[in-house]
Amino acid sequence: MCGRTNDRAFAAARHPQGYIDTSYRDRMVTALYARAEAIASRVVKKNASGFFALEERLDAIVTSRVWGYPIMLALLAFVFWLTLKGANYPSGILANLFFAFQDVLSAFFYNLGAPDWLHGIVVTGMYRTLAWVVAVMLPPMAIFFPLFTLLEDLGYLPRIAFNLDSFFKKAGAHGKQALTMCMGFGCNAAGVVGCRIIDSPRERLLAVLTNNFSPCNGRFPTLIALSGIFMGGFLTTWSGTMLAVLTVTAIIGVGILLMFFTTWFLSRTVLKGEPSFFILELPPYRPPQVLRVIVRSLLDRTIYVLARAVLVAAPAGAFTWVLANLHLSEGTIIDHLACIFQPIGKMMGLDGYILLAFILGLPANEIVLPILLMSYLSAGMLMEVDGLRALGEILMDKGWTLVTAINFMLFSLLHWPCGTTLLTIYKETKNWKWPLLAAAVPTVIGFALCFLIKLLAGLMGRMAAG
Repeated sequence: MCGRTNDRAFAAARHPQGYIDTSYRDRMVTALYARAEAIASRVVKKNASGFFALEERLDAIVTSRVWGYPIMLALLAFVFWLTLKGANYPSGILANLFFAFQDVLSAFFYNLGAPDWLHGIVVTGMYRTLAWVVAVMLPPMAIFFPLFTLLEDLGYLPRIAFNLDSFFKKAGAHGKQALTMCMGFGCNAAGVVGCRIIDSPRERLLAVLTNNFSPCNGRFPTLIALSGIFMGGFLTTWSGTMLAVLTVTAIIGVGILLMFFTTWFLSRTVLKGEPSFFILELPPYRPPQVLRVIVRSLLDRTIYVLARAVLVAAPAGAFTWVLANLHLSEGTIIDHLACIFQPIGKMMGLDGYILLAFILGLPANEIVLPILLMSYLSAGMLMEVDGLRALGEILMDKGWTLVTAINFMLFSLLHWPCGTTLLTIYKETKNWKWPLLAAAVPTVIGFALCFLIKLLAGLMGRMAAG
């Protein structure tokens, strides 16, 4: 057993696309594993058949240069397909339940003789925002997190780190950043804390600054909803669903590519240095304990993240309701603020309300879309949204096009981290310049990319018209 583990660990250490670090520590570790492999090859007999042989054959496939990356993308797309197919109906059911209970709350306030402003802040502001966040977020998280945890429990995530190791080395980073990147898919704040597994301070800081390029769970519901509306045709056909799945997968792929590029750029400018050696022991495959995994993912990830979103969404909903209902001259405060950001929004293929929603959504990415809907609707409150079709009708009535949806999803991926992540970066680095840099880098990239897409779409439109 020890011989098998050491052999596989050394195999990870001498990846054919890897690198050789000249430090004494790395050369010493390399020599130790080489010696261990030589001893194991003399004293350990491997059975040509059985479970261990099956593991080696599986590793030869999932960690190969030819099949490793397509398998990763296929699994990611499959997880998103299950999430898309499974989350829409529960979201509609939860929305109906929550908004039905709102009538009970409204009757309670009216029977108490409460003033309209108090009813507005508590019910149409706080409660409606909470209802939206829970109805939209809970079903996707309840599906995505258990599936992701099953892959982790199966032993596949270390294989992902193995496959991506060479790319991180070429970017000047540490191979363990692949693991912290996967943590960021659940929560960027958790991914930042997970960067502690990287020993090198320079490489740990690189991983911290670029973890935001992994879309967290707070952004997944928005990506899934918009791709289902504008690319998937409201998910009414199989081809539409597949197109929505490919869109979400492509958006995430863009984030990972930009993570590599940003890491490469920072490692050659602000954080110059040589990457250190990475030795990874691939754990054995094991049958996932499905019930334990589901319970653990629901309690440790889904409920935890949802509780955090609820705590943030309540005051944010109340604050947004106030801004949407306080009038100055001919419009509300939100209208005036949106006018300020309108020129920048138009340059990006968006509008001022969208940029304002991202700014007001700083406490949590989960509340950006609810804030936008509350800002759009003239009632100054979040109206009932029963499924993707109703949401799509609201957005299209406000002038949304395919370019708007694409740029919204890209900017949702590429903008400043949420407040919790920024605070976590400060606690990990003890210097405010790093949270500021972590916020500035993706935002600048997101602005530039949205501007470029808006420009290309305009040129293509003029060429088609001419």
